Amino acid sequence: MPLRSYKATSAGRRFMTRSTFEEITTTEPYKPLLEPQIRGSGRNNDGHISVRHRGGGEKRHYRIIDFKRDKFNVPAKLATIEYDPNRSARIGLLHYKDGEKRYMLLPHGLKVGDVIVAGPEAEARVGNALPLANIPLGTTIHNIELVPGKGGQIVRSAGVAAQLLAKEGDFAAVRLPSGEVRRISLRCMATIGQVSNLDHENQSIGKAGRARHMGLRPEVRGVVMNPRDHPHGGGEGKSPTGMPPKTPWGKPAMGYRTRLGKKASSRLIIRSRHGKS
Repeated sequence: MPLRSYKATSAGRRFMTRSTFEEITTTEPYKPLLEPQIRGSGRNNDGHISVRHRGGGEKRHYRIIDFKRDKFNVPAKLATIEYDPNRSARIGLLHYKDGEKRYMLLPHGLKVGDVIVAGPEAEARVGNALPLANIPLGTTIHNIELVPGKGGQIVRSAGVAAQLLAKEGDFAAVRLPSGEVRRISLRCMATIGQVSNLDHENQSIGKAGRARHMGLRPEVRGVVMNPRDHPHGGGEGKSPTGMPPKTPWGKPAMGYRTRLGKKASSRLIIRSRHGKS
């Protein structure tokens, strides 16, 4: 999945890169698995902006993805590889032997026509989904459940993968892409392999207009605002912040922990992604 660059016909084109999409086999999604998607523009249920710098962008339909992989022992053939505007990874349309069709996150290396299966008895090869208890140590996995039966919640972005390190008691130790080592129940499902679209992280947006197409609005630096608008604002000419960095609402912006209390899941972390055990 290489990247394509452009001739520098404009300043925005000079550094722009994008995927060649050569792995995509169809441009038409499977309509029964589409849902309308309401854009929130960063607003909460009161209509107030709770997440800044969002809004506009291209209209999208949501693709219903099978994160649970709970159709056990029914072989499925990969029929198409498709682009999903809602995520960085590619998706694949599965045709099950009993006639049902579902979308799945596409693992790297899976080709159209390949047959996959999910369940405890499945073979540990790319695209198959198994409980962690049945996956050999050292295997690369993704789309991992945190609660048995809830569906994959972590390791779903383009190009990422986790590694199964150990099994002890009712838990498995899994090293996540962030470097964190975490205990996860052996009953949780995971998919074998690495998520597709490995070159996603190497793309350069190239121009502001492309970010607007993605629904991203401009960000303004605090130091160029007025004092009433941001703690960093004010001063004559170019001024330093004059204080430790703060959010627009006066809270510390760096090094300040925002997690409330001791979260129950923290006890499952063996090694923190911040380097603290």
